[in-house]
Amino acid sequence: MGEQQDLFAQLLPKPGLRDVEKLQTVQQGLPHQLYLGTTSWTYEDWHGLIYPLNCSPKTYLEHYAHLFRTVEIDSTWYRVPTSNSVQNWLARTPDRFRFAAKVPRVITHEKGMVDCRDDIAEFTAAMAPLQPRTSALLMQFGYVARGSDAREHETGDDFLRRLEAFLPELPTDQFRFALEVRNARWLRPALMDLLRTHGIALALTSYYTMPEIGPLLQGPDPITADFLYIRFLGDRKKMDEYIAQLQQKGSKQKAWDGLVWDRRPQLAHWVGHLKNLLEQRPQLQAHVFFNNHYAGYAPGSLSIFSRLWKGHRGGVPTPPGQ
Repeated sequence: MGEQQDLFAQLLPKPGLRDVEKLQTVQQGLPHQLYLGTTSWTYEDWHGLIYPLNCSPKTYLEHYAHLFRTVEIDSTWYRVPTSNSVQNWLARTPDRFRFAAKVPRVITHEKGMVDCRDDIAEFTAAMAPLQPRTSALLMQFGYVARGSDAREHETGDDFLRRLEAFLPELPTDQFRFALEVRNARWLRPALMDLLRTHGIALALTSYYTMPEIGPLLQGPDPITADFLYIRFLGDRKKMDEYIAQLQQKGSKQKAWDGLVWDRRPQLAHWVGHLKNLLEQRPQLQAHVFFNNHYAGYAPGSLSIFSRLWKGHRGGVPTPPGQ
């Protein structure tokens, strides 16, 4: 994979704040219902790329929000945000900017959606000032391994039972919600129908345990709400190992300052299918988020996605060699 690094030299802006201008340019002309962003903004490695050198972390969001249209807040998964944090997010971003935020892990992981009414109320109350500029709140659920529960790994029956009892407790009249699962076998009509009943979007996730967009669309209709929520996550373990190898060899110093994997074939597939979806259902908004672990540098993945979108001419492209 190391030889792929030169591949991206012509795709991405050179180091320096010229990244800002080029990332702004590549996003010009994209559809108004397409919101592109990253899964968090708190990366020191982006200094000199999209953040000024030596700038304070307190100003990261302000710089970020002038470059992208949305962000997924990761910190809310760990704890309910304070009033000061929420007010700061509002103050540092323009009115056009949109937030997504993860539902706290106490609800999704620790309590497994059981007896969470007070936790939901606390979280949504904290997020209320942000509500006019919130695209969705994401309920992220972990992968259930075969070794821990073979039946649940295959069916997700217990998850579905708890979810059915839990969803009526959500304030869907105040916020839109999205839901992410990481067991491909759970993508059954029963799950889709339940989400559709409550207007919850199934997160379409590029993740190593989940189907890519083409196979996903060939199964039960995964469009379960009036918006799309899409996440490009990659394989965290493999990427961390690869970045560590590059750093040990001395060919890379920072972890998240440049692309290291060629994801263009996969992104081309996603772009083709997503464009078709938005053409067929023009009322949909698409909120798309990129993780550093997807290809090494989330803004770089966003840039390639944008170029592919603007260069795409219909039909679903086929990766080289297939």
